[in-house]
Amino acid sequence: MTRFASRPPFPRDGAASVAAPPAARGFTARDHVDALSSALADLDVARLERWGVRLAAVLGGGGRLLALGNGGSAAQAQHLTAELVGRYRDDRPPFSALALCSEGPALTAIGNDYGAEQVFARQVAGHGRPGDVVIALSTSGASPNVIAAAEVAREGGMTVLGLTGPSPNPLFDRCDDALCVDSPHTPTIQEIHLIAIHLLCAAFDAAVMKAVLPR
Repeated sequence: MTRFASRPPFPRDGAASVAAPPAARGFTARDHVDALSSALADLDVARLERWGVRLAAVLGGGGRLLALGNGGSAAQAQHLTAELVGRYRDDRPPFSALALCSEGPALTAIGNDYGAEQVFARQVAGHGRPGDVVIALSTSGASPNVIAAAEVAREGGMTVLGLTGPSPNPLFDRCDDALCVDSPHTPTIQEIHLIAIHLLCAAFDAAVMKAVLPR
């Protein structure tokens, strides 16, 4: 009979603490919170409000949002589009928003036939139209498939907005506008991106409501 070794019990108060993994040593929970607080203090809220107004005008006029990213950024791209097709806070009509990282068959087919660098670019070429908005997420700003998608979007007359890390970086150079988080810590960048997405959705909703309410 196969036996599985059990994990040691979580230490009680006063018991010896479990050693942190090597990658976590030297960066405490307090350091994490301090890094987040510092980055949050520098968040460009006015930029996100402008994005919300622009996005409301495009989607309200029949345009579409395409969002993309890898890994954690893919999850955040999906989060953003879900808020727009569904709702963020208040009830309102749905809007057209696609997360290009969620199409499993398309991703694997394109990756197999054209290479990983083209998995987003080919979808942008297929789904995007002039005047649409592409939001590209990359904590490093150096993901080849995100950069390729931004280039195709610009060539196709779309507006590219970037959520990225410290600038300058290759993605920043290919965006019409970008929110750059000046932190060396990937988790901090991702957390600020999530807050930025929520602020963008709030600004989008405010602009939509302003457009539909009687003056």
